[in-house]
Amino acid sequence: MSADQIAQLIYLVLLTAAIGGFFLLQSRERKSKLVQQAAVWAFIFLGVIAAMGLWTDIRQTVAPRQAVFAEQGRIELPRAPDGHFYLTAQVNGSPVRFVIDTGATGVVLSQKDARSAGIDPETLAYTGQARTANGTVGTAPVRIDRISFGGMVDRNVRAWVNGGRMDSSLLGMSYLQRFDKVEISGDRMVLSR
Repeated sequence: MSADQIAQLIYLVLLTAAIGGFFLLQSRERKSKLVQQAAVWAFIFLGVIAAMGLWTDIRQTVAPRQAVFAEQGRIELPRAPDGHFYLTAQVNGSPVRFVIDTGATGVVLSQKDARSAGIDPETLAYTGQARTANGTVGTAPVRIDRISFGGMVDRNVRAWVNGGRMDSSLLGMSYLQRFDKVEISGDRMVLSR
């Protein structure tokens, strides 16, 4: 048992003792009412414990995550509530969340994501241009040493750093073409190599 688990157990025992003590003091004369209230609190307590124990399974049902099957060369992505598909990959060892964007030509990093991947946006030459929903922005060509997810690894990937404000990095067609098949079925996108 870890120190955090012991601390949580002590907290739950103290909370139960405080609630139980309160009910004992409040209903000395009404024992049947005390038993009824204790039963209600016991069921609430058991329900919370059950929900905490099952949270991993519940979270996968309520908010599914990407699944990487590297040995099969397959990635499954759930549709997000905003209607987009997102893929989290390690870019030069740093996690970056990409929007899958079939309307984008290439891989485009936000300045924040470029910085976390070890690319200094301040030193880049923004010689290119891209037309976005926010207008025309400057872009700087870069090479990403390594993009990986699970056991799948791609090296020396051509990308651009966006010179404007961008909420999320984009995974465009030049990268999606590395997959043999890109299919959408219902609320799931499957990328297969």
